[in-house]
Amino acid sequence: MPFQSTWSNLLEECEALGDEATLVTPLSKKSFQLIDVQEHRIVIEFSDTEEKRPLQRDQFETLARRIGDAVDTFDLERLPPDAEPYAAVLSLHPRFEIDEREGLIRESENPGPSQLVQAPETETETERTEPDLAIYADALLLTDALERHDVTDLSGQETSTLVNLYTLLSDVQRNADDLRQDVADVLLERVHHDQPIHAQFGSVQRTSRTYKSLRDEGEVLATLEDAGIPRERV
Repeated sequence: MPFQSTWSNLLEECEALGDEATLVTPLSKKSFQLIDVQEHRIVIEFSDTEEKRPLQRDQFETLARRIGDAVDTFDLERLPPDAEPYAAVLSLHPRFEIDEREGLIRESENPGPSQLVQAPETETETERTEPDLAIYADALLLTDALERHDVTDLSGQETSTLVNLYTLLSDVQRNADDLRQDVADVLLERVHHDQPIHAQFGSVQRTSRTYKSLRDEGEVLATLEDAGIPRERV
């Protein structure tokens, strides 16, 4: 088969590859991406160094010919220095495959998809739901009001606007205090004395306080008299 047909098919496979897909060289395991597919070359960029390198059409043709000359199988250890990306990209072609266990690249009638393509990592997002809490609804209303009115110039706001802001601020404060107390009750069971716990937005530490109250006046005077101190001197 003329190499032009092989090259055209390879370019189609490269263009069909997702923008975020990453390939890996078969021996050194260096990851890279295809950043440009042109008529006579394919430009790659290594992930770790951001080095860009053009892979030339004639070098792909040479590799394909050497695979054919070796009875459709070529030992990857025989690749010239810096030629691993050529083998990795060529394995995208439907007719070529890499056997990493045997360390070979071969031409096959029924190859599978390239094993050197890494799917892009996707972040797993925690499903978010709207909480059934009064503070949530009040906070949304307050956020909307703050976005619509310039609170840096309160004297320039209409009276009705100030009333709305004051009411919303009061509601948020009250509901926040209630929720804060609920959270504190649970934290008390988990936080030990003098052992602060740190999180993304701050730290908490459990403390204890001793409150003192004044004794009854009559009781104090009686105690002083028992100690020989007359009331007149107090």
